[in-house]
Amino acid sequence: MGSRKVTDWQGPSWEGKHVTVAGLGVSGVPAAKVLHGLGARVTVVNDGDDARAREQAAGLEALGVTVRLGDGATLPEGTELIVTAPGWKPDKPLFAAADAAGVPVWGDVELAWRLRGPDAAPWLCVTGTNGKTTTTQMLASILEAAGLRTAAVGNIGVSLLDAVLGDEPYDVLAVELSSYQLHWAPSLRAHSAVVLNLAPDHLDWHGSMEAYARDKGRVYEGNRVACVYNVADKATEDLVREADVEEGCRAIGFTLGAPGPSQLGVVDGILVDRAFVENRQQNAQELAEVSDVDPPAPHNIANALAAAALARAYGVPPRAVRDGLRAFTPDAHRIAHVADVDGVTYIDDSKATNTHAAEASLAAYGSIVWIAGGLAKGATFDELVAKSAKRLRGVVLIGADRGLIREALARHAPEVPVVDLDRTDTGAMPAAVQEARRLAVAGDTVLLAPACASMDMFVNYNQRGDAFAEAVRELA
Repeated sequence: MGSRKVTDWQGPSWEGKHVTVAGLGVSGVPAAKVLHGLGARVTVVNDGDDARAREQAAGLEALGVTVRLGDGATLPEGTELIVTAPGWKPDKPLFAAADAAGVPVWGDVELAWRLRGPDAAPWLCVTGTNGKTTTTQMLASILEAAGLRTAAVGNIGVSLLDAVLGDEPYDVLAVELSSYQLHWAPSLRAHSAVVLNLAPDHLDWHGSMEAYARDKGRVYEGNRVACVYNVADKATEDLVREADVEEGCRAIGFTLGAPGPSQLGVVDGILVDRAFVENRQQNAQELAEVSDVDPPAPHNIANALAAAALARAYGVPPRAVRDGLRAFTPDAHRIAHVADVDGVTYIDDSKATNTHAAEASLAAYGSIVWIAGGLAKGATFDELVAKSAKRLRGVVLIGADRGLIREALARHAPEVPVVDLDRTDTGAMPAAVQEARRLAVAGDTVLLAPACASMDMFVNYNQRGDAFAEAVRELA
């Protein structure tokens, strides 16, 4: 890691500044309102012109904000700054025009960072391909258990703009950040941060795995206290090595094995800290038991260790780590136990929308009937199937790109029975559960871990998980 001193810049006077907000929706509308309230002349541009966009536009226009619907490509004349929704791809013509005109582009995270007050709460930041939300919520639970005023913000929970501008005073914020948000947040400087893992995802947006990793690695830039990395994922450690941080910032690893110095890990079912203790060459601090983590699947224990590392970097005592993990309840559709029917356990991990997440889910169980498929988003499945083949009792495939998984199974697990449901309607889920029940025997786990996005059949992964759970309850 390099080191440097960082001076925060709190931003310009906004009075009369001409700001273009790119995109309506959950980030664009609040950004436009905040900037207008600060005295900026705000123009919102939006690609879409549907009923929802027109409704949002009407609300903003009533405040005096200019809105251009169906025209997200042209840079409004006089624009001095663009604040973009995180999902807008960097190759959009609007940004090319901004670059040519020397106009900076910020995301809503960058805007929130620049608008912080002089006594703003420090940020503990979480990113990675999988596990971000769970880790951020675990971190917030630990911080609360330590008696700190905090909130889970960023890509979840409370809006970052609301958090930094609201009347609620916070001691510290647990901040989930996506690669999109980090791409548009060049000035962010966290107290401490973690990249949980790296696997191919959103490559259509970033253009390459290298660009995706580079944007994830931005979370380490300028860190003051700790850059937390995954010992089992060398790419995360490489990002730490490449980061330019403040003097004295430390690299802290987490591992499912016994920790070395400056690491957190697991020893005989105990989560152990050898990073934030005196004489870490010899000493270790017990934090919690594996059984305090819900659910105690390997990848979720890794999430807990990452959250603990950030909390300990902030000075949280060991007891608060234990109490916070015990108090934490995971969101729905994340390796959630639905029911036991005839000795078979049914698990909903609809949130496993890519191969990396599905691999972690499959690794948590011994004998599995796997329900998989959906939109592959350019993913390949050979490595996933090869690693998981010995655990598979059978497979039920659904969704538009199920053929890709079927072909990988034929190559790497030809002996595993496969049911290919040639359906992409929402009614396919009850049929899939019935087929999985037929393949399973007592002691097996029927696991919905699709390794694919849901939008070919469902509104989102939540609806897909709900359909699975409802079908399972019909069995029970």
